[in-house]
Amino acid sequence: MEENKNLQEEVIPTAEGAVVEEAQVAAETVVTEVIEEAPSKKTQAPVVAPAAEDFDWDAYEKGDILSSQEKENLKNIYDNTLNAIKDKEVVEGTVISINKREVVVNVGYKSDGIVPMSEFRYNPELKVGDKVEVYIESQEDKKGQLLLSHKQARATRSWDRVNAALESQEIVKGFVKCRTKGGMIVDVFGIEAFLPGSQIDVKPIRDYDVFVNKTMEFKVIKINHEFKNVVVSHKALIEAELENQKKEIIGKLQKGQVLEGTVKNITSYGVFIDLGGVDGLIHITDLSWGRVSHPEEIVTLDQKLNVVILDFDDEKKRIALGLKQLSAHPWDALSAELKVGDKVTGKVVVMADYGAFVEIAPGVEGLIHVSEMSWSQHLRSAQDFLKVGDEVETTILTLDRDERKMSLGIKQLKADPWGDVETRYAVGSKHTAKVRNFTNFGVFVEIEEGVDGLIHISDLSWTKKVKHPSEFTQIGAEIEVQVLEIDKANRRLSLGHKQLEENPWDVLETMFTVDSIHEGVIVEMMDKGAVISLPYGVEGFATPKHLTKEDGTQAQVDEKLSFKVIEFNKDAKRIIVSHSRIHEDVKRGEKAEAGAATEAPAKKAPAKKAKKEEVATTTIEKTTLGDIQSLADLKDQMVEAAAKSAAKAAKKAKADAPAAEEAAPEA
Repeated sequence: MEENKNLQEEVIPTAEGAVVEEAQVAAETVVTEVIEEAPSKKTQAPVVAPAAEDFDWDAYEKGDILSSQEKENLKNIYDNTLNAIKDKEVVEGTVISINKREVVVNVGYKSDGIVPMSEFRYNPELKVGDKVEVYIESQEDKKGQLLLSHKQARATRSWDRVNAALESQEIVKGFVKCRTKGGMIVDVFGIEAFLPGSQIDVKPIRDYDVFVNKTMEFKVIKINHEFKNVVVSHKALIEAELENQKKEIIGKLQKGQVLEGTVKNITSYGVFIDLGGVDGLIHITDLSWGRVSHPEEIVTLDQKLNVVILDFDDEKKRIALGLKQLSAHPWDALSAELKVGDKVTGKVVVMADYGAFVEIAPGVEGLIHVSEMSWSQHLRSAQDFLKVGDEVETTILTLDRDERKMSLGIKQLKADPWGDVETRYAVGSKHTAKVRNFTNFGVFVEIEEGVDGLIHISDLSWTKKVKHPSEFTQIGAEIEVQVLEIDKANRRLSLGHKQLEENPWDVLETMFTVDSIHEGVIVEMMDKGAVISLPYGVEGFATPKHLTKEDGTQAQVDEKLSFKVIEFNKDAKRIIVSHSRIHEDVKRGEKAEAGAATEAPAKKAPAKKAKKEEVATTTIEKTTLGDIQSLADLKDQMVEAAAKSAAKAAKKAKADAPAAEEAAPEA
């Protein structure tokens, strides 16, 4: 109690100013109960504080000495003007003073609290008299100062406020702290929220930095409670107003109407134009009558230009605009003297597999189909002949001014190679061609560009059985050919390769006679038989039963054996051989010899002699054929033998001539 009296004595003499006035006003309206603890531990009784109007203020103002009871009453009146506050709680206070560094806040306590100005940077419009929430960190520090924090108060209630703002679609204020990837970081109620770049404004933002350190209004549009993420939008605040503007503007639109707009955004497919609250799109094809690779070639950002309304959709709020429609179509300005057959020069603007588009005048294009680029009949891509940017001279093939279409040609500037094909590639003439393609039935070759021919698979070789042309040649290789037939109507030549050599089957017919024996190698085994490689580059065929060896086993691939010719077909170019027939004939001969032993001695000798002559003949024939190395050598030998025989016959006829003359008179 003694300390309280001293405190009273210290406070009362200094309360002659604003403190007393404030206490007087508050005391007139506030009555509180003051409970004092008695010195003893008896039951406490409530003490009713005196009303402010019961206090003798006149005596106090005159400086009269107050009694102890009056001092006590004055102290109670002052205490009743203060709020009961606790540490670590949030209360509402009033801003009573602001400077550059601090904000003084009155929370109704015996002293005012000070909050750093930095905690109010999100609210630059803060002024004296504003109500703010503060967090009681401590009622008294070492200096007796009340410690407050506005930032902590906001953080304590921030999530409740954010959730409430999302539910009620309340407009909140936030401070843009910094820029981040894809948007901005905004301080809302002490929480760092994300502002996507697309939600800053209805117009695309090119410089985010201009919004940093600014206070703006937002709407909370999304909260992720799991990750404590908040997304806000400034764009949402102005979209509602813009929607009303759009409806009003679209309601006044008409097709064909010309309006002035500003280039708002440029994309690869077109240009967005701001028509004063509503956007329209100029598609890239409606920017110019000519070819446009990118809209930036025609317009720039923020450029003002006139556009025409092509179409619009009231429901989807889409407006299609055009720029090229404000100028005359280039086809209308095309010279009336231009006709089919004229030569024109243009620039390749677009390439496709099927052809090239050539611009002969701004906005006037013609198509050169790939078939009109070369006289060649080979299927090729247009890129093999032209590329974008090439300057080419062409011939007009078709011209339709109504449909605004034109077809052009390049090959027509060169002479048609089939015009005099009968003279340059007569039947029987020999040429060098290039292999272009294979089919199962032959080889397509090109003698020169535009002049193609076919070598049938049967005309590749006289002796070799060709199953596929790839076994004989390869694509890109050169091959010698002879013209067999000309089909000018279908622009095709029938060619042959084997015709460059003489037909060896005329000579082979004399060599591979039936029952003649030759050495051969099995090169291929099949279900129906085996292919046998015979001398002079020819092949024979043997069925499985003719491949049985003397010991009863079957011949295998790459095995070298003797084979007897059992059939020779010159027209079909077929030779049928047998290995088993050789030892079967020997066995039959032995049986015949054993049977002949029982006959008369007179008949035995001739039989043995005949047998010896047969074996000798076979041996001689086999030996003679085995010594021949090539078909050419055999032919030379036969020619030489025929020449010698003719010379001997002539010599003999000359020697017999005198004798014949002498015999003539006698006759």
